[in-house]
Amino acid sequence: MGQKRNLILVRHGQSEWNKKNLFTGWKNPGLTPLGYEEADNAGVAIKKTEIVFDVMFTSDLKRAQITGTSILKQINQEDLVTIKNQALNERDYGSLSGLNKDDAREKWGEEQVHIWRRSYDTPPPNGESLKNTAERVLPYFNDLIMPEILLGKNVLIAAHGNSLRALIMQLDSMSEEDIVKLEIPTGAPIHYRFNEDGSVAFRKDLHEK
Repeated sequence: MGQKRNLILVRHGQSEWNKKNLFTGWKNPGLTPLGYEEADNAGVAIKKTEIVFDVMFTSDLKRAQITGTSILKQINQEDLVTIKNQALNERDYGSLSGLNKDDAREKWGEEQVHIWRRSYDTPPPNGESLKNTAERVLPYFNDLIMPEILLGKNVLIAAHGNSLRALIMQLDSMSEEDIVKLEIPTGAPIHYRFNEDGSVAFRKDLHEK
């Protein structure tokens, strides 16, 4: 169809640690059966756009990579060039990684854990805040991904809740206060199309509620 300058963002399907209510961060669990189903459903939704992609970017973590691979299978673009980089990794939860969220609240208190999870610039011990995450995601996007889009290419990104929050904060011009409240469902594609100057022409959520 000759469509140009499309970007689709997808958060990975449910991971084994999402299901167990564990802080995951840079740990590397795979997907649950539901996670595989969500990834396939994302592919089905994306296929309806009839976009032919030029490149897929994903993180260095297998839950995002598996999701991306599942999507490419559904859209019959399995040979797509795929670039993996830890710049797109989930936020590093540091000392919270691997802990059950309820256990973390018991150890540090409800209020402190809430601050670590939902403030913009307060990191957990030995970890990253959303601000820190944005400081690695956005330069990578602006320097390596956006130039591809400006050349007229179509790009798919399979990544994580917080790395995608950082991108959406920039693309949708959201405030620090609003972005931390944004919930990004697993396996739910978000479609952007850009004007020639790089401004957003439109944004659409492709998943069905």
